[in-house]
Amino acid sequence: MKFASLGFAPEILQAIEACGYTDMTPVQEKSMVLARRGTDLLVNAQTGTGKTAAFALPVLQQLVDKPKKVDQGHARVLILTPTRELAEQLAETIGGYAQFLDFKITAMYGGVKHGGQANQLQQGVDILISTPGRLLEHIEQQNVSLSDVEVVVLDEADRMLDMGFITDAKALIAQTRPDHQTLLFSATTTPAMNELGHKILKSHQEIRVTKANATAETVEHFAYPVTEARKMDLFLDLLEEYNWYQVLVFTSTKRQADQLLERLKKTDIPAAICHGDKSQGTRRRALADFKSAKIQVLISTEVAARGLDIEGLDYVVNYNLPYLPEDYVHRIGRTGRAGKSGTAISFVCREEEHTIERIERVIGSEIKRIYKRGYEVAERERLRKSIAEKRPVKQSEAKKQKARGTAKAKPARKSISARAGGKKNFKAKKKNR
Repeated sequence: MKFASLGFAPEILQAIEACGYTDMTPVQEKSMVLARRGTDLLVNAQTGTGKTAAFALPVLQQLVDKPKKVDQGHARVLILTPTRELAEQLAETIGGYAQFLDFKITAMYGGVKHGGQANQLQQGVDILISTPGRLLEHIEQQNVSLSDVEVVVLDEADRMLDMGFITDAKALIAQTRPDHQTLLFSATTTPAMNELGHKILKSHQEIRVTKANATAETVEHFAYPVTEARKMDLFLDLLEEYNWYQVLVFTSTKRQADQLLERLKKTDIPAAICHGDKSQGTRRRALADFKSAKIQVLISTEVAARGLDIEGLDYVVNYNLPYLPEDYVHRIGRTGRAGKSGTAISFVCREEEHTIERIERVIGSEIKRIYKRGYEVAERERLRKSIAEKRPVKQSEAKKQKARGTAKAKPARKSISARAGGKKNFKAKKKNR
């Protein structure tokens, strides 16, 4: 279905063309007509399927259909999102859709001073995009009122549930107009999400375009069994072997991210980092440099797993597997977007094997194991068993075994020589940018 068939305003169609869109995605086809009519929606669709346009374009059309001057310190549309990165991304994307319209779109998030944001709010905004915590702060300071909000959008609502933001979100929604429209968008389907929908939506329609917690069919999944201590060496070897142009790497902790960045810098590989200890400006520059291909590797903790639309990203690496299988879906959703192919690679130590089995159950498919020579986990397992066999049996247990006639002869000591090998001399060749 073409966008032109929905009767959007000429300015919106012009922006859609400028963005390079022609045909609607399934989630857009199923949700945009209902959203434009003012129907409450609970939409479940995997990342990279065009969800932002699915709610943003109908909302813009509603503002065009009902022109109204926004009072100072007020807003007409409220979009709540869990992270500042996603808030910034939404402001940029929706700003592109509204580039030929005279609407004011503002993003609010933590990590920056309140003053500049307060000035923007006091002028009145058509579309206010914010994280829940920062918006509550502005309301307490009386910088903004939500009493005129006509449409509320909860983007990445499942993530807000995971992060504990739903209580704040409900408090904000309660301050909007009683007859407001609510659009709830989620990448995953859970009982908690369904319960939330029934609590905050009115006579809503539910739209699901993929199976629960599905990953894009264009993404290939691979897992490399490796010991935790060798993950960094494995990453550097694969980076050199396959000459990855751009790769997004997820670590479980900030310390792991910092250590990997330090190692990459020593090998002259252009890299940057994105985690909670970095300032908003630093994180913004890291994302911008990665999207513009100035850096080859972007290392991130879970903070960047949602809402990052990086065009042409071919590889996502899980340096560590996420605790929740659903977070795997969000992480790898950065690749294989909009029908393009992508590759998701996970480094799996023995302690993470149970996690990858849970992930396979969630995504409904098996993840292919690749055993790279020199990184075999089985070697370490045999060594562990060999060491365990050489441990002296406790005296009390030895007596019991002797009494039962089951005591074994003490094995002769064997020398264990470590497998020869060393750190690979790795020097990444810089690409012509």
